[in-house]
Amino acid sequence: MRILLTNDDGIYAPGLDALHAELQRLGTVDVVAPALEQSGVSHSITYLEPLLVKEIFRDGMLFGRAVAGSPADCVRMAMLEFCRPAPDLVVSGINSGANAGINVLYSGTVAAAIEGAFYGVTAIAVSLAENRHPNYRLAARHAVQVIEQLVSHVPAGSLWNVNVPETRPDWPLGVKTLPMSLERYREVVERRIDPRGRSYYWIGTDPAGGHVIEPGTDVEGLNEGYITISPLYFDLNHHRLLSEFRNRNWSLNTEPDDGGP
Repeated sequence: MRILLTNDDGIYAPGLDALHAELQRLGTVDVVAPALEQSGVSHSITYLEPLLVKEIFRDGMLFGRAVAGSPADCVRMAMLEFCRPAPDLVVSGINSGANAGINVLYSGTVAAAIEGAFYGVTAIAVSLAENRHPNYRLAARHAVQVIEQLVSHVPAGSLWNVNVPETRPDWPLGVKTLPMSLERYREVVERRIDPRGRSYYWIGTDPAGGHVIEPGTDVEGLNEGYITISPLYFDLNHHRLLSEFRNRNWSLNTEPDDGGP
């Protein structure tokens, strides 16, 4: 099996390193990842300027390619230029921090997997919920066990989001397949003043909590100590409204323009 490995934390991130070591049990691993951290960039792509790529070597051997762009850029570059033949599997991660619930829409990690699925390749995003002492090697071991079972049963081109709970002695408790939560996290804006008297702002999740946990979703499962697996799809059509409005008669003002402002 040929595997493309990418992420959004950058090519030197410990999560990518741990996943690279474990994925080699499944096949040949090609690494194409951002040169710098690209967290929260979602599915942005670079097209107004050239993309610079640097080869990264370890112990005299090519480890991977660092792209000065987004996670989606990395997968596009891999598919169009670097991976010959094309990979059988795209894996993105391990992200530092969970990508569960509505955060999926902001995630560069998930966006990289989506880009792989665009090309008809099975793609899996992997994230680890943060705590003070994350164990990426253990998380990678669990994630690759899940990946190995997934790829043998899912159709080519399917898209999956895997979250591993935070590192605790008795976790994970197991694996659950759950939908992504649609509840928004409680967020805050913190205003500060710089040394020159100017305002600047930090936007983030409220650390005091108070978040609504939607039952039966990935957020709940992750908080309870389970590895969560969510099948995703990038079809943004609202099919009910599409059907409802498809045959609607629209009215337009067809009077000629008088040339005025």
